[in-house]
Formats: sequence, structure tokens, C-alpha cells
Amino acid sequence: MLVYIVRRFAGMMVVMLLVAMVVFVIARVVPGDPAAVMLGSSATPEDIAALRGRLGLDEPLLTQFLLYLGQIIRFDLGESIFLNRPVAQALAERSELTALLTMMSVGIAMLIGLPIGILSAAKRGGLIDQTAVGLAMLAASIPSFWIGLTLIKYLAVDHAWFPVAGYGPPEADLMERMRHLVLPAIALGIPNSALILRFTRTSMLDVMSNDYVRTARAKGLPPLVVVLKHALRNAMIPILTVIGLTTAVMIAGAIVTETVFGLPGVGNLIVSAVLRRDYPVIQGALLVVSAIYVLINLTVDLLYAVVDPRVRY
Repeated sequence: MLVYIVRRFAGMMVVMLLVAMVVFVIARVVPGDPAAVMLGSSATPEDIAALRGRLGLDEPLLTQFLLYLGQIIRFDLGESIFLNRPVAQALAERSELTALLTMMSVGIAMLIGLPIGILSAAKRGGLIDQTAVGLAMLAASIPSFWIGLTLIKYLAVDHAWFPVAGYGPPEADLMERMRHLVLPAIALGIPNSALILRFTRTSMLDVMSNDYVRTARAKGLPPLVVVLKHALRNAMIPILTVIGLTTAVMIAGAIVTETVFGLPGVGNLIVSAVLRRDYPVIQGALLVVSAIYVLINLTVDLLYAVVDPRVRY
């Protein structure tokens, strides 16, 4: 196991290096001069050139990239051009909101997708199965921002059951902040629950056709025991995989949701950085998100051995 983890971490380092290269190139090829954006339309060419020199933007691209890699090796994500503070600090200040939103969204997606997927597989070909598949296709085709705007209209504006937007006042406690995240979590969780539902149904159907499941039924075990103990446990590996991928996708999908609900999270920070051409924030945020994505994949791989003792690394 230890050798496997070491090899995976070595592979992660290679992946992160490639991500750093891609992020650096993308940030530089986007049209627009960050120095000109910062100084505004009234800036003179001399002012823009002076600011570019101070920011190191007048250096050759290779030199900029080597300096950037040196910062990453020192775990230094740089300093935000507009916020005038370290990128790591800016991300840490907004990470609580995005982490809570992601966990709540994943919880909602699992609460919807897992039970309905299991029930759909148990009732294969019936009305419940066909309805579940149809609802999954419908949920997958509806964008999260449309669901968010609909929830705001009916549950926040018309009935005032939930806040319209924001994350609460600075003195708000955890429960109040979570109340502000209920609608965004629903808007983000419903579309992603469709993928969990479909994978759960497919994986359960594959397992329920095996001999040991038929043997359990022949022994007269209750249907609930057969489905949950014998079938679901052996179908968990594909389900764990899709849950892990869904979690990573939700972190990226939170950008749109945070914008719709006016949430000051990491996604909102990334959008502002893109509009302002704040290179350090863009690069640092994408690196952190990529690292989280890779760590989630590693965690899911390690959970395979917990779910299925036959898995060995």
C-alpha cells in the first residue's frame, strides 16, 4: 500500500507540473494587458510600461514560467495584483464557503441519486424504474443556474423561506451561514444527482444478475437484505468512483452557482480575477482546484480496498 501511495504521489507531481504549464500559458494568451486593466483607460503608455516592469510582465515567457515554478516549489502562490495580499490567504478566506457548499451539494446529490438508483434497479422495467430514468435525464439537462434562479423566485422572493443571496453578516453563526447555502446546494446538487442515479442503477443491475445474489434470494432472504447487503456492497466501487468525480465537478461548478447567488466564495474570486486579468489569483486558484481533484481521485482509489477487501494495491 505504501509503495502504491508513493507512486501515486509521484504521478500527482507530474500532473501538477503539466497543470502549471497549461495554466501559465492560458493566462498569458488571454487577450488584454493586466497592467492596462489595472490603471484604466486614462493611463499613459509610460505608466503601463512601469507597472509591467514592477510585475515582471516584461520578462520573457520562459523566465516568467521559471520564476513561477520556483514559487510553486516554495508553496508560494504569489500575491494578488488587485487584492494586494498573498493568493493563498485570499483563497483560504473564501474556502470555507466553497467547501460547505460542495459538501452540502454532494450530500443532496447522494440523498437523491443513491436511494432512487437502488430502487430503480430493484424495480427494473417497472413504472418506478422508467420514471426514475426519465427524471434523471430531465435533471441532467437542466442547467444549475436556471434551477437557482427558479428557487430564488419561488422560495426566496415569493415566500421568503430562504435568503435571496449572500452569506450572512460577519457575526452570523454556522447554522445561519448554512441556511444561506441551502438553495445554492439544491441548485448544484440536483443536476449532479442524475449521474449518481444512473451509475447506481447500472452498477446495481450488473451485480444483481450474479449467481450469489440469486443464491441469496433462493435461500429466502428478505429482498431488502439481498439488495442492501449482498448487491449494494459489491456495487459500491463504480458508485464511489462517480461520487468522487461528482465532488470534483461540483467544486468547479460552484463558480456559476456562487455568481448566481452572490456568494463570496472561491468561484466568485476566480471570476473577478479573470475579469481583472489577475494572473496570480487565476493560476493559484486553478492549481489548488487541480490538486483537490487529484487528491479526491487518490482518496477514492484508497476507499476501494475498504469497500471491497479483495482489492489489493
